[in-house]
Amino acid sequence: MCGIVGYIGKKKAFPIIVNGLKRLEYRGYDSSGVAILDKEHNLNVYKKKGKVIEMEAFALANNIEGNIGIGHTRWATHGEANDVNAHPHINTDGDIAIIHNGIIENYNALKKALEQRGYQFRSQTDTEVVAHLIDDIQKNVQVDLAEAVRLALNEVVGAYAIVVISKKEPDKLVVAKMSSPMVIGFGDGELYVASDGSPLIEHTRRVSYIEDGQMAVLHLNGEIEIKSLKDNVVQNPYIEELSISLEAIEKGGFEHFMMKEIHEQPQAILNSIRGRMSLEQMKISLGGINKFESSFKNAERIIIVACGTSWHSGLIGEYLIEELARVNVDVEYASEFRYRNPVLSEKDIVIAISQSGETADTKAALELAKQKGAFIYGICNVVGSSIARMTDAGSYTHAGPEIGVASTKAFTTQVSILVLLALQLAELRGTISSPKLNEFLNELDLLPAKIEKILESDSYIKEIAEVFQDSSNFLYLGRGFNFPVALEGALKLKEISYIHAEGYPAAEMKHGPIALIDKNMPVVVLAPNCQHYEKVISNVEEVKTRKGRIIAVVTEGDTEVEALAEYVIEIPNTLEALSPILSVVPLQLLAYHIAVMRGCNVDQPRNLAKSVTVE
Repeated sequence: MCGIVGYIGKKKAFPIIVNGLKRLEYRGYDSSGVAILDKEHNLNVYKKKGKVIEMEAFALANNIEGNIGIGHTRWATHGEANDVNAHPHINTDGDIAIIHNGIIENYNALKKALEQRGYQFRSQTDTEVVAHLIDDIQKNVQVDLAEAVRLALNEVVGAYAIVVISKKEPDKLVVAKMSSPMVIGFGDGELYVASDGSPLIEHTRRVSYIEDGQMAVLHLNGEIEIKSLKDNVVQNPYIEELSISLEAIEKGGFEHFMMKEIHEQPQAILNSIRGRMSLEQMKISLGGINKFESSFKNAERIIIVACGTSWHSGLIGEYLIEELARVNVDVEYASEFRYRNPVLSEKDIVIAISQSGETADTKAALELAKQKGAFIYGICNVVGSSIARMTDAGSYTHAGPEIGVASTKAFTTQVSILVLLALQLAELRGTISSPKLNEFLNELDLLPAKIEKILESDSYIKEIAEVFQDSSNFLYLGRGFNFPVALEGALKLKEISYIHAEGYPAAEMKHGPIALIDKNMPVVVLAPNCQHYEKVISNVEEVKTRKGRIIAVVTEGDTEVEALAEYVIEIPNTLEALSPILSVVPLQLLAYHIAVMRGCNVDQPRNLAKSVTVE
């Protein structure tokens, strides 16, 4: 959530910053702003509620000259979304501007102390406190901007990624971070800063990720100094190459990123399993497991921590690992796990799942697990992300950039990695036969083509969406491996169409939800071939008896459910444990088309952010 872009160099800063902010719109925001330092050292700040294009138009009517600047897209936390609360925030004299991602937890105490010293606040944000605190330190201690920022942040409690600019020191940007992502880009005698890599790829691929508790001073001549907030100098920052491409973050002819990413799933799954399984040798090789075989072989328990869609993939991971490797697995909401006192030991493995690798609650859960001595394994998509750097081992999903806020290919690639992990763990523990392993690997290899076939049903699914676009509620039912898919299908519909939807284990319908079923209730039933098929048939009968409108996802050739359901969407046959990777695709398409028909902003649904980097 929120987005940061900064530039210092020889080029005009404004177009670089504004275009960068547009690249970050997918993160979710409600206002935006820029601060540009011109050649006369005037600090010009322009900010507006609404879309970046509105702020851009406002700024273009004014002075936008200058080759040093910062920009921000804000998702409101402290204070409503309006022009005043938008970033950047300035000090009383208007010579310091700051942009900030995160939450300052002790801002209220700091604000009261500053007010007692005569400072007046324009906004309701926590961020403005830092601008005044830096100003207060400079006036009372007589230090330069970088030192004032360092001293100020030693008084701050919370999560932040900040960039500060001052017209008194017009040749530098000061950057710092704690528990919120920040990346620096290295150009030809110029420097960039952003909250993720997408605004940078048009300009440079050479980047460095600032660690928690570090700050950097970016100079106009292209030099950079990095030190810790405790004032320890960091020598020679590690520079790596951005792996994403410009084409990957364009829509590629699709109306929305979400539809593009739904259609990218065959390739994304192929990328996630490529090089990690061999049909010729009938072997699985996840590098993160290979290096720590004994930890996995001797694990007494696995705890999966995640949030949102990643939590749903974690539930499927639980079923997979327990079924194949016979290890006890618990799946925890990271947001709850971090505030408990969980029982963990050195024989436990904690698996963190996060598309962005920056999810605040998941990171905090990992920190807790590390303190208790557990082995940490990460599954994430973004190379160089915080979770990727803090885990003992892990696997990238290699899904490519996911711009749509509602995750699609992140889910299916996460499940693909979890399948490989469960199978390799089963091999290590001797709980799977060679014929069974061969069957799984052959079916995994066929999944991309089978998803391509499902995508051919898009026009039919669109017809179903047209029928149900005005519904007020949806119920999603599944059993076994497809119960988490019911949860995920309901979440997709809620996220992007704003229709209330709930996912349930089909057997739980009689324990309450059945009271909701009437002629106006669409019920999506996941009924592929599985060991519970006959029981699912009974559930469908119960819904039909109460005149519920049944949309069923079934295996090709199914006739029993077809005779009961109003609409049937077929998926190719596969192993039950792999069926979630197929059965979720029609639900993604259904949610997408309903949302578009309702006029919703599919890629940037209201109140949501792509990466939840604060509590």
